[in-house]
Amino acid sequence: MMPDIAHLLKTCDATWPAASTRRLGPWLIREGQGGGQRVSATTALAAPAERDIASAEDAMQALGQPRLFRIHAGDDALDAALAARGYAVVDPVTLWVAPASRLATERAPRVTVFTVWEPLAIQIDIWAAAGIGPGRIAVMHRAPQPKTTLMGRINDHPGGTAFVAAHDGVAMIHALEVLAHQRRHGMARWFLREAAFWARDNAATHVAAICTRANAGANALYASLSMEPVGQYHYRKHREDMT
Repeated sequence: MMPDIAHLLKTCDATWPAASTRRLGPWLIREGQGGGQRVSATTALAAPAERDIASAEDAMQALGQPRLFRIHAGDDALDAALAARGYAVVDPVTLWVAPASRLATERAPRVTVFTVWEPLAIQIDIWAAAGIGPGRIAVMHRAPQPKTTLMGRINDHPGGTAFVAAHDGVAMIHALEVLAHQRRHGMARWFLREAAFWARDNAATHVAAICTRANAGANALYASLSMEPVGQYHYRKHREDMT
């Protein structure tokens, strides 16, 4: 059975975990410690009243984080209330998934993709060049096993890197980056296929990814591999916290 969006959101939380979480009334407050929006956004666990928004704002600011909410299907009233309070839509995303068997059909050419844990220094450098700094690397270290990184090489030179972790039958790929001068050589496609072989070896039946709608190239890649879009969400960030 294909995982639904609820399953994938739980997989994302498990494979790209916040530093800490706590329940505050109808909210789940995440402490990200510089790990990005996925681990810093507050979500509604129950229908909040408009008066509840202030408590979430105070909690996020107390952590030194921007006022940031993740909005799912069914959060229409919250979405409208946040818009009225000066929150802008940020980074709408699509969640993609496919059976691992659909992707694990062809191995990458020899010495093209390696699985390795912990990340090598060259991988840290590739991520850093793409804006994926120590806070996000810390997320990878927090994630429980099974997990790995993918290291790619093209023409005997580093090509890119990615992080993969599995939870409840789904291997989710995060932080996929291909060096600009190594693009259009199929590196990202090989990463997805290698992630699928790794998934099969680690008791996962499906491979998933989360991609901003603005990333046309990555969305086209997932579609070309017959991955299926199973849901969407977006963030609302207060305009005063936009940088």
